[in-house]
Amino acid sequence: MSHHPENYDPSFPDQPVVDMYLPIWANQPSFQSKPAFIWADDGGSCRSSITFYELHLVANAMASQLRLQFQRGDTVVLLCSPGLHLVKLLFACQRAGLLSVPVIPPNHSYRDLTPQHHHLLRVLSQSKPVAAIADHGYILALRHSISASPSVPGGSSLLRDLCWISIDDLMSGGGPEDVVSEQGIVVAAEYTGCKADDVYLVQYTSGATGAPKPVLVTAGAAAHNVRVARSAYKLNPNSMIVSWLPQYHDCGLMFLLLTIVAGATCVLTSPTAFVRRPSFWLELVSEFQGSCTPVPSFALPLVVRKVRGAESLARPPLDLRSLKNLVLINEPIHSAPVNEFLGEFAKAGLDPSCISPSYGLAENCTFVSTAWRCGVPLTSIPTYNKLLPSARLASHIPSLVFINQEEEVTTSEEDIEIMVVNEETCEPVEDGVEGEIWVSSASNASGYLGHPSMTEEIFHGRIRGVLSRCFVRTGDCGVVLSGPERYLFVTGRASDIINLRTWRLHPHYIETAAYISCPEHIRGGCVAAFEVPSSYDEKVAIALVAELHSSVENGEGNNGLYKSMCERIREAVVEEEEATGKVNLMVGLVQSGWLPKTTSGKLRRWAAKEKLLAGRSQFLFKVQFLAASVVPARDDGQQKALHTFFSNSCRRLSLPSFL
Repeated sequence: MSHHPENYDPSFPDQPVVDMYLPIWANQPSFQSKPAFIWADDGGSCRSSITFYELHLVANAMASQLRLQFQRGDTVVLLCSPGLHLVKLLFACQRAGLLSVPVIPPNHSYRDLTPQHHHLLRVLSQSKPVAAIADHGYILALRHSISASPSVPGGSSLLRDLCWISIDDLMSGGGPEDVVSEQGIVVAAEYTGCKADDVYLVQYTSGATGAPKPVLVTAGAAAHNVRVARSAYKLNPNSMIVSWLPQYHDCGLMFLLLTIVAGATCVLTSPTAFVRRPSFWLELVSEFQGSCTPVPSFALPLVVRKVRGAESLARPPLDLRSLKNLVLINEPIHSAPVNEFLGEFAKAGLDPSCISPSYGLAENCTFVSTAWRCGVPLTSIPTYNKLLPSARLASHIPSLVFINQEEEVTTSEEDIEIMVVNEETCEPVEDGVEGEIWVSSASNASGYLGHPSMTEEIFHGRIRGVLSRCFVRTGDCGVVLSGPERYLFVTGRASDIINLRTWRLHPHYIETAAYISCPEHIRGGCVAAFEVPSSYDEKVAIALVAELHSSVENGEGNNGLYKSMCERIREAVVEEEEATGKVNLMVGLVQSGWLPKTTSGKLRRWAAKEKLLAGRSQFLFKVQFLAASVVPARDDGQQKALHTFFSNSCRRLSLPSFL
């Protein structure tokens, strides 16, 4: 159903914080019954929803309870399961003036610590919260587990001494401070929640390139960020968003805020539901006529493979004609899987012009840019080294005025300024030359909690010789191609680059080539290539680890298949990188789940490298390719860290060196 609220304008009313949009929508008669969020579980027709009106009232009621127990500015950890309870709590905490730290709740058992347990203990140690808010059942189970396992390494006291509050109690107690008239109009009390300059959120980075870092986000920066995203994707009250991303940080959290600012409706489900049955995501788009949905680009091959397999038998017909923005995140974005996805779902009415390659990072709240333009087909967007662009920039480079001219830098009128900079000299590079992406905007976060030196280094980048505002140094590599229009291509992470003498190699090219060589046996998005120390002439080594589908994990009888796969992988990698010298490479095949990943499914190459060097490889099979020879080796669990040498004539990058 379309909603046409009175006096609505896409650029008005802009509010200093996201929470202040809620009473505006709540007061519009057409929003009295309009769902803000709908929660959908797979496996049934069970749907729950909350309107803008209801969300505003319940946020007020919960905020009243929170103010009775805490002081303005207190830090609270949010450990609720994904769903509408978490949505209510996020807005209630902002309205109460609290600093929220959303965290995915780990399993309540602390007998066997997982990375999620370690992350929670890290959060408690760094943020020093006065309380944790969670579901009632989770609190009871956690307390029982702690009492039964009192020797949690370094964490017993943190968990035991923390004040635990049930979200069920918050929702059942107190009443709203607003007055509701007989006509259902909310007469709002004076807003006493977080102000624009208040740090209201600690958003942890994904951990794709190192231990997750706590990013400090002000309420004003978050509001600016989602307003820019609303304009970029042209969202409005008629928009229907569908998201399965984790609601605790980055894109998943941003789309919650974006829903409120745009006055849209958002259909939510859990990442677990997507992983269990990827086609459920598209079924929700079809059922609710979704117009906007975000998805990591690496998930597209998984969706295609699943819908071609067993899921196609039980899947209802899809209608994807309503989709205007298929927001691709997790750069760099390869064009081949996108085209395959479009081809697979063309019969469902998927329009190629909906593809919205985008770029974002936690240090800029989330959103930075998109290459999407309404009605422009994907075929008219250029590619670079098999990648799609993640930003469409101004047709000219902003003119820089140097310090000795005693004038300030002239910047573009864009809300978010993007520069590609030589990481060593801190000077802009020419279009066509790769460098580090720097971002400056009102969306920039305030820094890292408890890390002043790192904050200074990352959040206060300055263009050399220029009077300019501060930039966030993203650590991402990019190149701008100029033509009728200028496009930014995110080419990889600087910390992931494999250094081979004078050559620099982005590992995702190796990984993509490896996957394409054996797509029927290798899990999509589950191949990691990285540099490791080598005992061969003190040179560099490359290891490539690939997870197999469960159907080909059955050991002894598959040695011939495994060896053939390793040879095909090596051949594909050499062909992709146009090697001209001797090639020494280790290819290892592992069971599904071996590669460390973030909550949204990004590879953690650094963690995979640590596992390998620590001898926790557990290979099903591995092959060391030394020049022209092949040495197969079954892992016996006693071998030390693998050391191989890989000499390859790789894709050369223009930037001399990176972090």
